[in-house]
Amino acid sequence: MGRDVPALTFTREDRRRYRTKMQDCLDALAQMLRESRFEAERPQVGLEIELNLVDGRAEPAMRNTDVLEAIADPAWDTELGRFNLEINIAPRGLTAGGPDAWESEIRAALNHAEQRARSVGAHLIMTGVLPTLRQEDVGEGALSENPRYRLLNDQIFAARGEDLRIEVTGADRLRTYADTITPEAACTSTQFHLQVSPEQFAGYWNAAQAIAGVQVALAANSPFLFGKELWHETRVPLFEQATDTRPQEIKAQGVRPRVWFGERWITSVFDLFEENLRYFPALLPLCDEQDPADTLARGDVPELGELTLHNGTIYRWNRPVYAVARDKPHVRVENRVLPAGPTVADTLANGAFYYGLTRALVEEERPVWSRMSFSAAEDNLRAGARHGIDARLYWPGMGEVPVAELVLRRLLPLAHRGLERSGMDEAWREPLLGIIEQRCVTGRNGAVWQKEMFHHIDATAHCGRHEALRRMTQQYIDYMHLNAPVHTWPVE
Repeated sequence: MGRDVPALTFTREDRRRYRTKMQDCLDALAQMLRESRFEAERPQVGLEIELNLVDGRAEPAMRNTDVLEAIADPAWDTELGRFNLEINIAPRGLTAGGPDAWESEIRAALNHAEQRARSVGAHLIMTGVLPTLRQEDVGEGALSENPRYRLLNDQIFAARGEDLRIEVTGADRLRTYADTITPEAACTSTQFHLQVSPEQFAGYWNAAQAIAGVQVALAANSPFLFGKELWHETRVPLFEQATDTRPQEIKAQGVRPRVWFGERWITSVFDLFEENLRYFPALLPLCDEQDPADTLARGDVPELGELTLHNGTIYRWNRPVYAVARDKPHVRVENRVLPAGPTVADTLANGAFYYGLTRALVEEERPVWSRMSFSAAEDNLRAGARHGIDARLYWPGMGEVPVAELVLRRLLPLAHRGLERSGMDEAWREPLLGIIEQRCVTGRNGAVWQKEMFHHIDATAHCGRHEALRRMTQQYIDYMHLNAPVHTWPVE
């Protein structure tokens, strides 16, 4: 969904032609898989971080166009809301230059962007949901200027036929309606990419699904939305509801949601792209001129434009990606479950845990997905999002256990093993996975700190709910720039 699209309306002929082109793309993908045409020699990892823009008082700043002009770097792009930006960190080998090199690159890019944002009166913050965001901040005027967002908004509401209902219950209860998709802009995430061979894809996707609940529980960082204290990772239910094309009657018929965990373990990357065509009507039926069959017959690599555009409007928590780089096609897993922040140090620790653990699980003699139901993995995601680091999750051989116990006893050793097999030596592994370990030992992640700091300010300053959230957010930004892992942040 990152590609630009024109502002237009669609005809029935557009949709018929698009359906045909998507099937042509799927057939071409099947042929490429049979003929082993994919890049697999230089597997790489990648990273996208979505950020919020705030003003000097830590309130939302609707300035992404101005900030992008000031940054003037193609690695940065707009997101759905005018208070959002996204940075794409260049792909790299997992151990190329070591974690220190990757951290330095990311921090340098973020620091430069912060400096340029300040020149137009804005600041950057990495968090799953901006705590100072009010419901009036996400009206129609908050949509970014790029026509693709307006078009996506119009198509979702045309499919739905009624306003969006958003309902989340935690310590407080939120019940509201929205007449645009801009509440989705409140959800800012970290997305880890992992390029794998097509033969390995199913194993890595299944492993990523199996640990999604653990990831979210450990890294939860979204406890507040529109002034209310909700789930530890409120971003999960909000994202599901804010992009839902289904009215209540269609839900009752069992139609799949576009924000989707899935419904089964897979045996091939083809399974996911085939499901996309089988279950989901096109939101943006835009055809390009390339004929994928003719392109393959010439010995060239097809872009599969219709297939990839459609895939970008189906928001799986672990999404398949097909792309062409250096004239060679590749596939990768896009891990989308994690919120942004709180710091670069926390982000890289989350990445090390994910990359190491998935590799170890893929290489186990009896894969975890052969011993665990798919519904149990989805239940874990719900529990991890609702309860955060206090969640109890199911794991084969252990039953339902506190997530901290599961990670310390079973999953951290596996993550170490996976990173070691990837070529990351102990001097690099220990600091990164040590952050995950200390989160478990202390029981503190971003969501816990936000909740504790908010209640501390509210109890001592008696300044009102929004003002307490604003002061907490300002303190959050200060600690974020220090880059000390969130489990070390004081509440004072």
